[in-house]
Amino acid sequence: MAQVTDFKEAGFDSLFDELKWRGLIAQCTDEAELKKTLSDESVTYYCGFDPTAPSLHVGNLVQLLNMRHLQAAGLHPIAVVGGATGLIGDPRQSGERTLNPKETVSEWTERLRRQIGRFLDTEGEQAVRFVNNFEWTGSMSVIDFLRDVGKNFRMGTMLAKDTVARRLNSDEGISFTEFSYQVLQGNDFLELFDRYHCTLQLGGSDQWGNLTSGLDLIRKVRGASVNVMTSPLITDSQGKKFGKSEGNAVWLDSTMFSPYRFYQFWFNQPDDQVVKLLKTFTFLSKTRIEELEREVAANPGAREAQKVLAWEVTSYVHGDHAAQGAIDASGALFGRGKTLEELDEDVLDSALDGLKVEGADGSRIFAAAQVGQRVAEAGVGAGLFKSVSEARKTIKSGGLYLNNQRVEDQDMVLDENDFLHGRFALIRRGKKALGALERQAAK
Repeated sequence: MAQVTDFKEAGFDSLFDELKWRGLIAQCTDEAELKKTLSDESVTYYCGFDPTAPSLHVGNLVQLLNMRHLQAAGLHPIAVVGGATGLIGDPRQSGERTLNPKETVSEWTERLRRQIGRFLDTEGEQAVRFVNNFEWTGSMSVIDFLRDVGKNFRMGTMLAKDTVARRLNSDEGISFTEFSYQVLQGNDFLELFDRYHCTLQLGGSDQWGNLTSGLDLIRKVRGASVNVMTSPLITDSQGKKFGKSEGNAVWLDSTMFSPYRFYQFWFNQPDDQVVKLLKTFTFLSKTRIEELEREVAANPGAREAQKVLAWEVTSYVHGDHAAQGAIDASGALFGRGKTLEELDEDVLDSALDGLKVEGADGSRIFAAAQVGQRVAEAGVGAGLFKSVSEARKTIKSGGLYLNNQRVEDQDMVLDENDFLHGRFALIRRGKKALGALERQAAK
């Protein structure tokens, strides 16, 4: 488990000040009250994660990091894995969600619970408590839901929620199912307030309307004040948030997004973003991040800040071994550092994942190659050339490499020794264009 810098040692007056500096607080209902809440070790807080996919992504990681900071400061976390709300899904910016089968949601609920457990302490006085909102929602009848919960919500307020208003003004509109999501989430906060005296909810800034639904409900039916806190959305260079609904999710599951691709994602962040990301996604001290900020300004070509960012986040999510494997693979693919032959098979498999081509059914697969096949032909299959003649011309000019060794013969064929671990061969055109081959049995 990563070590969290104590806010006092880092030179901050409070945890609130540190989270603000790190860019982990976008909105809250009462800043003075939130600052007080974050300094009270008796406070219980929660964040919800809906199993609308089999894995969390980097957008969810922001919430996990916020939870980790609060947990390390002595507060008590609850992770709600929404077995009930996951059957519905919160309203997207545009278009209705596809509802998943109950069995699938149940399976994903367990997967997310295990995944969250990797990022938060599961033992000790501040151990994370896992709850599933299907526990109290699943047994509720429609009549009970309408009488006991729904009567406390006003249509005007619900219609004014940003996402709802946007959807109502779109061609797609919004179904009653997704419109009701904010009521279910509001009821979750009330249930956790009653059961565990939970008084703080965390979420992304796009969840503000859903978060305040619970706050308003608790004030109305219990006469108590609670708080909500959101973090900024993480967006790509086009301003789109990272997430499954946008089709650009950077998954935390290594089988869905390899550690090598994960490392490269962080390493390739631009200079004008890297310091902000270091603050948000790492536990490095303020002093260390400011040192890296000066290095970016003085010597941006060294990309030292990107190296540190990629290592810190990859090792936190996938472990030191996977992070080091990504570094080794990155060098080996381009003939630097370790050789391809020195890479473990799983590391090589992970590194080559991004070099897959489109199969006949639209899936991503490795380009197939066989012993005895001409290298020029294999280069076409790997997507590096449009034709064999183009590949032959590149070989003639000295620009084609097999496992980082220059190919001299235009008619060279693949032999068994060319397949690393008996499976893969790397083919490179020039300095940067890479393709991956996977050995297939001869027909």
